[in-house]
Amino acid sequence: MKLCHWKDLPDGQSRGFDPTGRGQDSVLVVRQGPQLFAYADACPHHNTPMAWRKDQYLNAAGDRIVCAAHGALFDIPTGRCTLGPCLGDALTPVPLTLQANGEVHIADATYQETNP
Repeated sequence: MKLCHWKDLPDGQSRGFDPTGRGQDSVLVVRQGPQLFAYADACPHHNTPMAWRKDQYLNAAGDRIVCAAHGALFDIPTGRCTLGPCLGDALTPVPLTLQANGEVHIADATYQETNP
């Protein structure tokens, strides 16, 4: 399932996607240099959406994912909560593939079926 093109993800930025077409972002992607990290857009504390504004998933320093609902901070490479009420819990990873033409796809074909 295609999300975007690699060039549409600026280095050091985050972006939300609605791959199931339900009208709300359900996947967040963060680019750090040549790496992409993708997670379900749901905080493990109360399953709430993470962004404080469209495509805004990172803290001011850009080094952690932040939950807008209660300020929990998450390590970008691991998705593990490092500060907040869900300390030790982790975001649900979403596996990605990068196609030869630069398209970024969700790697798991069952994503749409298991994330209604």
